[in-house]
Amino acid sequence: MRVYNTLTKKKEQFNPIVPGEVSMYVCGPTVYNFFHIGNGRTFIVFDTIRRYFEYRGFKVKFVQNFTDIDDKMINKANDEGITVKELGDKYIDEYYKDADELNIERATVNPRATEFVTEIVEFVKGLIDKGFAYEVNGDVYFSTKSFEAYGKLSGQNIEDLQSGARISVDERKNDPMDFAVWKAKKPGEPAWESPWGLGRPGWHIECSCMAKKLLGETIDIHAGGSDLVFPHHENEIAQSEALTGKSFANYWLHSAFVNVNNQKMSKSLNNFFTAREILESFNSDVIRFLMLSAHYRQQLNFSEDLLESAKSSVERIYNAISNLESLLSEVNKDSMDEKEKVYLQSLDKYRQKYIEKMDDDFNTADAITAIFDLVRDVNSNIGVNASKELISSVLDLIRELGNPLGILQKTTKVSLEEEVENLIEQRQQARKNRDFTLADKIRDDLKARGIILEDTPQGVRWKKL
Repeated sequence: MRVYNTLTKKKEQFNPIVPGEVSMYVCGPTVYNFFHIGNGRTFIVFDTIRRYFEYRGFKVKFVQNFTDIDDKMINKANDEGITVKELGDKYIDEYYKDADELNIERATVNPRATEFVTEIVEFVKGLIDKGFAYEVNGDVYFSTKSFEAYGKLSGQNIEDLQSGARISVDERKNDPMDFAVWKAKKPGEPAWESPWGLGRPGWHIECSCMAKKLLGETIDIHAGGSDLVFPHHENEIAQSEALTGKSFANYWLHSAFVNVNNQKMSKSLNNFFTAREILESFNSDVIRFLMLSAHYRQQLNFSEDLLESAKSSVERIYNAISNLESLLSEVNKDSMDEKEKVYLQSLDKYRQKYIEKMDDDFNTADAITAIFDLVRDVNSNIGVNASKELISSVLDLIRELGNPLGILQKTTKVSLEEEVENLIEQRQQARKNRDFTLADKIRDDLKARGIILEDTPQGVRWKKL
């Protein structure tokens, strides 16, 4: 298995620290509002990668945090007249509702930053003791120039980063690039005891501490959206490796931005959509299909037209599943004959193609193509003479390949009566539209399944031979 490592800027063979196991930390949401579709792509992508590791037999410890204390949360809580904890509790609950709707599996652990304040204080003390951080009037800053490798993730030296970054002017810092690992209490803010007085953690230190505590000093994979490469992940590396003297994460994975109607999603352009808004019109299979239809490192365009196109694509696969499920209830032969065994074995090429593509840096777009190729083959070669064993095996294979992508798991089975009535209605509409080719095809397809239509003055009747 090969993964693209942002740290080395190339694809590398994936070699976990512990054979057969994966330790994976993904930066989660700041819980002051509903998460938007840009966040949603990140969550879906790394949920899929986690699922695929498990599909390939790895045991995955998957940690995704909640940032439940920061400036945005404090401001929002003050605006709403509630505590920061009440705000966090509310939007953590809302996160789970939307994530569940998107078929995102629960993490092994979903830690909250505020649960690790004691460990964060110890972490900061360690940085000060080693000369990597300094205290000024209750604030503690990390000294970026004390860490020689600063900038190695974003691939820039500290001077370039300084000239390109939006740095808040603070004369108390030794250097403009230094960042806060502990913030002194301000009026109206929640605070915790520390050797430097009442205060709260800085944003970057939270993830470093939670990853270290829950997964170890060196982990296999650290991941998140590409907007986190700098400064968040760059700062995590600096403070973590400064404290431990060890590599923080062996592989860094980042998902690309989401554009809306070919423009970068932003509140100022009023093209900002929450996952919940999209879920009102489209189900999880459709949203996940669209999100995974491009490679995770490529920017993805997002529009209602593309969602409708994704819906049509998903429906094509579900139609194939529905046809197979209907056949399963109709065919009489139970076991496969030798010809069917050979045919089923031939379908393994689609599984192997799927694995080949996913093993190459989780290429979900080409993996989806392999599923479509499988469905096309099955549509052409399985009919009323097939055995139950073959049909069941093919259904299992389609769902097997859909599962790591988090799609194609819903049941489509309807009664024969409901299905036939729907087809009769479609035929009647086709005749009304003078589309006699389609009307005849529906009649002939039903006849091939042993169902005869009779046009009578009272309407269309059907019977099973």
